[in-house]
Amino acid sequence: MKIDSEQLAPHLARDLKPLYTVFGDEPLLALEAQDRIRQKARAKGHDEREVLVIESGFDWGRLMASGASLSLFSSKRLLELRIPNGKPGVEGAKALEAFCAVLPADTVTLIALPETDWKAQKAGWFETLEQSGVLVEAKPVERARLPQWIAGRLAQQGQEASRETLEFISDRVEGNLLAAFQEVQKLALLFPQGRLEFGAVKDAVLDVARYDVYKLGEILLAGDALHLVRVLEGLEGEGVAPPLVLWAMSEEIRALARIKGEVEAGQPQARAMRAARVWGARQAQVQSALPRFSRRQLENALRHAARLDRMIKGLGKGDVWDELLQLGLRLCPLPKAAHAVSR
Repeated sequence: MKIDSEQLAPHLARDLKPLYTVFGDEPLLALEAQDRIRQKARAKGHDEREVLVIESGFDWGRLMASGASLSLFSSKRLLELRIPNGKPGVEGAKALEAFCAVLPADTVTLIALPETDWKAQKAGWFETLEQSGVLVEAKPVERARLPQWIAGRLAQQGQEASRETLEFISDRVEGNLLAAFQEVQKLALLFPQGRLEFGAVKDAVLDVARYDVYKLGEILLAGDALHLVRVLEGLEGEGVAPPLVLWAMSEEIRALARIKGEVEAGQPQARAMRAARVWGARQAQVQSALPRFSRRQLENALRHAARLDRMIKGLGKGDVWDELLQLGLRLCPLPKAAHAVSR
């Protein structure tokens, strides 16, 4: 069974399983998920706790011994197994599979893993964990879902805010969920329960966004010009290397141009996407974006990117960051009312 961390609370309200595995690349949500499981286990009488940390040279026989041993202080236990590098190795994989085959009685086992790539998730030991218990994935909260996430956290402390206020907070903490959590907690300390006023929140919230260059492709596909402006300004302020920014944008433009050309030549769109190495959820984003562009528009954007590459290498004159913005605006032009905020 596999759920995401947001589904864990209602799951635990109904049941407590003997085995949970928490993994994912959002540390805050992973830690919260582990805490929820511990709290539920304690509430169910699992008062004794044992923690095993997998480090170099760890004796995997200790896992089986811990599962087989009788509790000295309580009839119910919580056994935690932490694998910081997410790689149990050959011996560890066998030990985990053997452990899952005979889960210890009156014991809740909590296994903590870091971000786990798709290859590891296809491994036998990982699939055994899913089949034998509950996988809890701590997924990052994407920008589109962030206002709703913040609203939910505010509601937990008896506060609410307008959509404008939620968007403002989201802009300031984008890409940094721990900062979002801290800002929400700060609002509980600064203001009473009830509706928060936009002006008061604006003065209180810090700009702690952490911008991700690898999200630029999604922004271009979405055609979100204002988001593009904000992210490029953030990347420039954080000192991100322009060649990396240009690469992220050019890869998306190149894929769109290739798909557009092959579809116009009579190839099925699905085949064109596979040829351009567009997989998974990105396929829907690309499919939605393609009608906005002509083949000539995409080819002109690629020529613009080539000129920009020469500029970055010192072979042309101009403001590199302004040209990066202009390149992006070829694919997601600013609304007329917003041109005043562009460079």
